[in-house]
Amino acid sequence: MGDVVNRRETRVGRENEPTAAGVGVSVVMTTYNENPRYLAEAIESVLSQTVPADEIIVVDDGSATRDPAPVLARYPQLTVIRQSHRGLAGARNTGWRAASGKYVVFLDSDDRLMPEALAFNLRRFASEPRSAFVYGDHRLIDGEGRPITYVTMPRPGSDPYATMLQGNCIGMHATVMYRRQVLEAVGGFDESLPSCEDYDLYLRIARSHTVASGREMVAEYRRHDANMSRDLVKMLRTALQVLAKQQAVARANPAHRKAYEQGRSAWKAFYVEQQLRRVRDAIRQREPVGPPLRDSLRIWMLAPWAVPGTVIRQLGSRLRARVGRRRVDFGSLGGLEPVSREFGFDRGKPVDRRYIEQFLLGHKYDIRGHVLEVGDSTYTREYGEDRVSRSDVLHIDPGAKQATWIADLADGRELPSNTFDCVILTQTLHLIFDLARAVATLHRILKPGGVALVTVPGVSSVDRGEWGRTWYWSMTAASLERLLSGRFASRDISVSVFGNVKSAVAFLHGLAEHELRPPELDACDPQYPVIVAARVVKGPEASDAPRP
Repeated sequence: MGDVVNRRETRVGRENEPTAAGVGVSVVMTTYNENPRYLAEAIESVLSQTVPADEIIVVDDGSATRDPAPVLARYPQLTVIRQSHRGLAGARNTGWRAASGKYVVFLDSDDRLMPEALAFNLRRFASEPRSAFVYGDHRLIDGEGRPITYVTMPRPGSDPYATMLQGNCIGMHATVMYRRQVLEAVGGFDESLPSCEDYDLYLRIARSHTVASGREMVAEYRRHDANMSRDLVKMLRTALQVLAKQQAVARANPAHRKAYEQGRSAWKAFYVEQQLRRVRDAIRQREPVGPPLRDSLRIWMLAPWAVPGTVIRQLGSRLRARVGRRRVDFGSLGGLEPVSREFGFDRGKPVDRRYIEQFLLGHKYDIRGHVLEVGDSTYTREYGEDRVSRSDVLHIDPGAKQATWIADLADGRELPSNTFDCVILTQTLHLIFDLARAVATLHRILKPGGVALVTVPGVSSVDRGEWGRTWYWSMTAASLERLLSGRFASRDISVSVFGNVKSAVAFLHGLAEHELRPPELDACDPQYPVIVAARVVKGPEASDAPRP
């Protein structure tokens, strides 16, 4: 199996957080010549879980050019196993076979878990106890750890095997939590596969087990030049190889046979399209086209019939774009007057409310204990359920009926320090001119370990009523994260964006949620953020002094 070089198990959860005592969660990390900074960030993301892992196992799969030992030595609570290079599947098999937990999560050493990753998936298992594995959504980050986009994956449906035959509906392996006994039953990962070993495992499990998922953001996938998925030829060849292993089983069922054929076509079209884009990018950037052309030939040999259709679709898309540049039909949205000047309230639920509620639903387990909400207690009641022991409302207007505290967050002297387990601060910061002082108050009034759930407008019209004269700001993910980092530690800040160009246009015009289809609402484009949201935690030993 390899050499175990140290084993010190400790629990590293925060105070006032639920624990997984008696549950048994093992996080298995694999590393091979990894960037030391990425490796450290991956480990820190596991140590920062609101529900701590019972053990963290790191498998060094024969690193030769970058020794992980200096980084691993900083964390005596890790179990480290060193082995000769066997590939990703072999390293993962070593890890889960050494694990003692009832549940297993696999994390690549260049990726990161979100703070509530283990908590979310454990709750999913509690609500779907027959599931062999559960998973959530993820987001892409760049090499520096900055968010790129939120990725919402398809749900497994009533027939997860058929869904997965059509394509990998999970997308990122770290979002998955397995029952260890299921890994044992199917024999773990196929070590003959150079890639797509996770997709192969999903298929083998889904063939005879239930799978469940949720929309919570569970992990972060880092895009950089060393990603295995950048080798498109290997990825396509292995994806087709994985599907071929299912051919006999799939063809015994008409629905599965159809899904199998759809999956083969989809994988081919996807990688042909990716390769065409690489050739086009090389030409545009005046880079050598020899390597992408050679890869194109190899991919086209694997998927010859996918090439004509993909080329036709791309040409058609470019032609429509050119025509569109000449003449755009704005239709009923072409006038100078918006459809509604009331943000869509007069037509139904506003688009931004969908995103705010989606964010709060994903973090509803933070709404517990002593909760302070700004404006009224609507979200506390809706999402806090029986976890709330006391509900307070903050308002700036002395005449507000529900208010238990009258104060301005930019001053906030009336508000008690270290008091609230959760603060719900939706669509408020943009109405405060002195943002830094407001964040200082927010930090001060939270208990150590307390959580603030914050949303601010991105692309938005300005209120024409009472709030218009104090509508000072709209924000981006970068500005909100930098603002919060003045008081909160960066590791305790998780920023998300919601929206895309279509939902932004709809929101600006005052259309309501029901006037767009769910895919049009749920697509995420960080260039067009309708809502920017953040979950922030006050560290257990935090000082109220400004951070440098």
